[in-house]
Amino acid sequence: MATHLDLEEQEQLDQFKHFWNRWGNLISGLLTAVLLVYAAYNGWNYWQQRQATQAAVLYDTFEKSARDADLPLMGRSLADLQNQFGRTTYAQQAALLSARIYANKANLAEAEKSLQWVIDNGHEEGYVALGRLRLSALAMEQKNLDQAKAVLQGQKAPVGFQPLFDDRLGDIAVLQNKPEEAKPLYLSAYKGLEAANEYRRLIDYKLATLGVNTADIEKKQ
Repeated sequence: MATHLDLEEQEQLDQFKHFWNRWGNLISGLLTAVLLVYAAYNGWNYWQQRQATQAAVLYDTFEKSARDADLPLMGRSLADLQNQFGRTTYAQQAALLSARIYANKANLAEAEKSLQWVIDNGHEEGYVALGRLRLSALAMEQKNLDQAKAVLQGQKAPVGFQPLFDDRLGDIAVLQNKPEEAKPLYLSAYKGLEAANEYRRLIDYKLATLGVNTADIEKKQ
């Protein structure tokens, strides 16, 4: 039995039909777009989680080979991490760890290669800054002071790293027999560290050897 609409209901239905005829396609399009975005977001999260899981498994292999000093397996695992999961934290951590192991084994070429990869491909500022500091240290060990300086100079350091950059550049200036260049760098490093930081004492000593009394600086402040 058909249900007859009263005038008010009929008017509401007509208004809805008019509204849908005018805006229906747009609303349908927007809903489709929202659903597509949602699906893409879920797909991206799934892919990210899958990447992280696979990278973690491969990193376990890398870490074991590093502990066992199995350099061939460590090298292959590192290459796989870099090639397949280069955007993950695992790849950056593995490169930094491998550089330390290679350096301990006096394989400086491979150590430099690993650190340079972090600098060129790292996605986290802290790891990139750490890579620069360690590559600079390797260059200093090889008496290549210009390279050690170039790795750090002119680079924007992330929060917390600028004092370490300045301190290292001060060390390089001292080795280059440029004490006047070293003083402001050490001073910048000294001021950039908190008073309770133990490393500040070492910088204080370095300044003292250059004839700078930090006690006078504290009084002026």
